[in-house]
Amino acid sequence: MVTEGVAWRLLAFGDPREVVRQERLRYDDPPAGEVLVRVRAAGAGYPDAMMAAGAFPLLGEPPFGLGEEVCGDVVAVGADAPFTVGERIMGITAFLRGWGGYAEYAYVRAGSAVAAPAGFTDEQAAGFPIAYRTAYAGLVERAALRPGEHLVVLGAAGSSGVAAIQLGKALGATVTAVAGSPEKLAFCRSIGADHAVSRHSTDLTKELLAATGGKGADVVYDVVGGDTAAAAAKALGRGGRLAIVGFASGAPVTLDPVDMLLRNYSAVGVLADAHSREGEAVVWARLAELAGQGALTTPVGKVRSFDQVPTMIAEQTNPPAGKIVVRVA
Repeated sequence: MVTEGVAWRLLAFGDPREVVRQERLRYDDPPAGEVLVRVRAAGAGYPDAMMAAGAFPLLGEPPFGLGEEVCGDVVAVGADAPFTVGERIMGITAFLRGWGGYAEYAYVRAGSAVAAPAGFTDEQAAGFPIAYRTAYAGLVERAALRPGEHLVVLGAAGSSGVAAIQLGKALGATVTAVAGSPEKLAFCRSIGADHAVSRHSTDLTKELLAATGGKGADVVYDVVGGDTAAAAAKALGRGGRLAIVGFASGAPVTLDPVDMLLRNYSAVGVLADAHSREGEAVVWARLAELAGQGALTTPVGKVRSFDQVPTMIAEQTNPPAGKIVVRVA
């Protein structure tokens, strides 16, 4: 099968409103391990802004496509891909080889995809894969969050934070959300956070210790970095774990090794997609199960139209609460 479609591509590093442009592309049959989908909706996130700025470590020089995750209908199936034509799926695109999801068609990695839950809208499905797969990597695979533990989520109102709140609750943890405005704090409570603390607090460490009853957090899920993450790390209890997911503040967290030793806490890096094909299948099956049960829901913040992609990417440096999604078809 060969088809053509319009896609948004980054032509050079810079302001996405100036360097992200539409191009008409030819789509051949998908390679082994991938499927080609007709995109219904695509999820947006901070990595889009990083890519436009040349700050995303996994990609080289433009031009390349943007958009890491989609919901769409399968139109062609590569070898070893367990899907059939016509299925509505949600999954991670082949953006690492230059083919993104802000497009009429997208290649999707079959090992990082699953049938979209019947109860999910296209927008919910499109916004699910990256945030929830990353949250699973951070909370289950790396930090080993256990029932009854206390989880602190930084950047809690963004898509990654929302996923961590919901997954943390599904795993039986008490969750404290850290966000930057009263509206975002209220949003975090509305999706399940037990406590909500402003990142602008004059003493964030003290506030977090109070939220944990003075015991300290067991896990901090850090997508922010910088001073906020450093303050949260000081609120970890003995044996606590700092899961480093990203640095939306623009700077990674700086830690004191002596303090880590004396308080016996650890810091782990989090990168999803580090499994074998069989391992990934287990993870996606579990995520789909939780989504089907209603424990994971992708609270959608705003839905943008396809022609708004460049502006939407520029907004990712300070997005509104919830998941931002682009409606394609």
